[in-house]
Amino acid sequence: MNLIACVDSHWGIGNKGKVLVSIPSERKLFQEITTGKVVVAGRKTMESLPGGTTLKGRTSIVLTSKKDYSYGDAIVVHNMEEAMSVLKEYNDDDIYIMGGSKVYEEFLPYCNRAFITKIDYTYEADCFLHNLEKDDEWVITHDTEEQTYYDLEYIFYQYQKK
Repeated sequence: MNLIACVDSHWGIGNKGKVLVSIPSERKLFQEITTGKVVVAGRKTMESLPGGTTLKGRTSIVLTSKKDYSYGDAIVVHNMEEAMSVLKEYNDDDIYIMGGSKVYEEFLPYCNRAFITKIDYTYEADCFLHNLEKDDEWVITHDTEEQTYYDLEYIFYQYQKK
């Protein structure tokens, strides 16, 4: 499985239910990487996406404790056991975990690659992703040149679990 996220310099991913920043090239990369694949998100993350429905061109799996929940054409699961059972139907390389923080935490042990956009700025954040830079199990296998969006500098990284 893969993890995909945009983080600030302290690995913050969100604040008060919203993403910290929206960078067009990061959204474009997310779309390129995940189109035709399976995305897994928590209910709040899925509901926060633009358009008020699931992402086009992807199989969406929503993890929620709400029993009678439905969201567009998403496959709804209620716990990790149910999620893992559904995910067995798909190729591991085609599965992308896209948040929020609890979903990242639960799926991190099953992920072998991580696609991270790291912004050189610290936002006020109340949700964080595990810092892969401080985890000996993960190594950077690819990075891009530093890029700029207005006054923000960021780099796309790819991590691999050892």
